[in-house]
Formats: sequence, C-alpha cells, structure tokens
Amino acid sequence: MRVAVPRETAPGERRVALVPESVGRLAGSGFEVTVQSGAGAAASFPDEAYADAGAELATGFAETVGGAEAVLKVAPPDAGEVSELPRGAILIAFLQPLSDPAGLERLSSRGAIAFAMESIPRISRAQSMDALSSQSTVAGYRAALIAADRLPRFFPLLMTAAGTVAPAKVLVLGAGVAGLQAIATARRLGAVVSAFDVRAVVREQVESLGASFLDLGVLGEETAGGYAAELTGEQQARQQAELQRRIPEFDVVITTALIPGRPAPRLISAEAVRGMRPGSVVVDLAAEAGGNCELTEVGEEVVREGVSIVGATNLASTMPFHASHLYARNVSALLQHLAPAGVLQLDWEDEITAGACVARPAEVPA
Repeated sequence: MRVAVPRETAPGERRVALVPESVGRLAGSGFEVTVQSGAGAAASFPDEAYADAGAELATGFAETVGGAEAVLKVAPPDAGEVSELPRGAILIAFLQPLSDPAGLERLSSRGAIAFAMESIPRISRAQSMDALSSQSTVAGYRAALIAADRLPRFFPLLMTAAGTVAPAKVLVLGAGVAGLQAIATARRLGAVVSAFDVRAVVREQVESLGASFLDLGVLGEETAGGYAAELTGEQQARQQAELQRRIPEFDVVITTALIPGRPAPRLISAEAVRGMRPGSVVVDLAAEAGGNCELTEVGEEVVREGVSIVGATNLASTMPFHASHLYARNVSALLQHLAPAGVLQLDWEDEITAGACVARPAEVPA
C-alpha cells in the first residue's frame, strides 16, 4: 500500500502525521511511504531523516498524494487539497465530524473513505489509536508550564536565607487525560494541587497523583465514552456557586472540561475571576469550544481584573516533536488495523472501522 504524508497547511499547525521512526516501521510492514518535502520541519524532523527511514520525498501536495491509497494528515484538508485527493483513497486525520458537516460532504463527493481520529471508539483494543488522549496528554503538560510561566510567583516551596516562600496553589477542573497530566506536572513543579471533577470515579486517580480532591457537593455520572454526563440546570448552578466561593483560594486554575461536539460548560464566572488575587492565572483548555471561563477569548491571552486568562487553542501543536511522535503511533496503529501487512481490508462489521469512518462514497458498501 502506498501511503502519503503531506505537509500541514492549517495556520499554527506544526505537527506531522508520521515521524521517521513510524515511517521505518511501516516500510518494514508492507507499506511504501511518500512524504512531502518539509512536512516534518516544524516538528524538528528533517527531510533527510525521512529518506534514511525509507520514505520517498515529493515536492507539492498533488505530487505527494498522487496514486496514494492512503493519505495521512493531522488537520482536515482544505477544499483545494480535497480536490486533489485520489478517488477511493483512505484519509486519516482529525476531521471535526461533529462540527464540519460541509467538510465531510466534500470528502464523500470526492470519493474519499475518511476516518476521523476523534471518532475512534473508546474501547480497550483501540487504545493504541486514541489520538484524543495522546494529544490531551501534551496539552495538559503544556498548560501547567504556561501557568507556571505566567504566574508571578514560585510554584514550589522554597526555603532561603531571605525567608520561606510558600508554594503556589493550583486547581485543576476536570480530571480526564489532560487534567491528570496537568495535575502531575504542577505537582512535579512543586505546587500544592487540588482538582475537581463531577465524576466521583476519578477521585482515586486524582489522589494517586498527590493532589487533593475538591468536594463541591456536586456529582454526576460518566458516559460510556468516559466523559462526564451533562449536569442538570440545578446542578450546574450549585457547581458554579461553589466554585465561585472556592476559586479565590487558588493562584492558578487550569480548566479542561470539554466534550467533543458540544459547547464547553461554563465553570468560572466573571464574578469568580474578580475574586481572584491580582497576578493569578487561568489556563482554559476548553477555549476552542467557547471556554470554561466566562472571560476567555478564543486564541488570545488577556488580563481581566488583574488575572491572566490564557485561551490558547491547539496546545499540542506548540510541542510538535513529541505530539507528532504520539500522533504518528496512533495513526500507524489505525492504518495497520485497516490494512494488515499493507493490504487494505475494510471490515464494516468491525467496531473500530465502522466507528471511525465518517465519510465514504455511495458505492462503498456499508
């Protein structure tokens, strides 16, 4: 099977779908890989490394994907790229299936068989393909570093000749993959960390990382996909009122409450921000879906009431080297599931194949 890896063109996207290590493994498993020149440059993977791993280098997008049976990307292809995809080819990428129906329609019309990394079923045998989790790990780590950088205080307890410096207090809202990584990183930096999640089941995980579980008296259920079930209006009001009361105790708040395809739940009100000490920091990992903080501005860093509010999006792309390593392993695992030993075998009875496919031409049987 011939596999193509084009250069990413989406603004701010620095990741690449395959790294040289993954190319080498695929090349030894029945795949021929073509990589567009410069595809890995922003992630610190030079063309020479791909060539040494067995990839063929191409110049433009059309030359790279021409004749390919599978095209691997990070961001969705734009309309121009879709028009150059080989008909009947497999496309694997983050495709925003819940928010970009027009994009999926373009792919279907082009005859592509598209698999969205967001749609990988959350089952045990698909864990190696779970790109949402791998990239959330990067984002959670990065969020803690951003908070430490913006906070005008030390994170750790310091005992100096000039006196003792108290450690910073960090609150993480949401204890999914990103939240747990933010907890672990903030703890390594020496902060005193607390965390809150409506799912009581994650309390043990929070405490195993050395953090305290903040009990707000509001608990909900966990969905089959591992996300927190939506709270009732009354529960949301109680949660926000309790958070407004407790948030001023903390120097940093990192929010991670995000369910794909839905607006982010509002956790931090403007009034809660006004209650925080000047110099405090909010890092909102749900900014792309509107933000968990009322004052978050998507893609911006603002100061409101003396509090820095970071609404950065696509944080995984700011650490492209390891983010690409992890993503490449996810993509490779899905590709090898769809094409064992380099031979395409689409089993639509399979939960992973059927669940991840978000677009296909009418002539491809269900």
